[in-house]
Amino acid sequence: MATNTSSSAFRKIDVDQYNEDNYREDEQAELQSPPVGPDESEVTQLLNQGNNIEALKVVLRNAPLASKNQVVKDNALNLTLKVLMSFKSSQIDEAVNTLDTELIDILMKYIYRGFEYPSEKGSGQLLLWHEKVYAVGGVGSIVRVLTESKRA
Repeated sequence: MATNTSSSAFRKIDVDQYNEDNYREDEQAELQSPPVGPDESEVTQLLNQGNNIEALKVVLRNAPLASKNQVVKDNALNLTLKVLMSFKSSQIDEAVNTLDTELIDILMKYIYRGFEYPSEKGSGQLLLWHEKVYAVGGVGSIVRVLTESKRA
């Protein structure tokens, strides 16, 4: 029949470590490599050379998504908006088509973040970017952005 089960020797895993109050995955990732954001001088140099697409890729690849430092995130947002506003309407399609799915999602995060700070020219430009990114990324991109815990 049944043996004595009051022994806890069979437990090899401490389940209390997975309690919501004790779980700290994001903090461990932050300690390993704190993101500093895109290099402003590199992006400015690319923009001055007229290489807007590469500037966009640099900004998106170096996005400080895991950072908890709001100043770094705000600087990255301002730099990204500067890059987005440097594009002509006819260049946006080409730029969006060169991005992979991950960069599309990051771009969509920055677009939504940009909507938080409306401006006369910027809002219209961001709507145009949103239309083009949505055409490539679809609804899936929007859902991933809205459900992601790491904000741009």
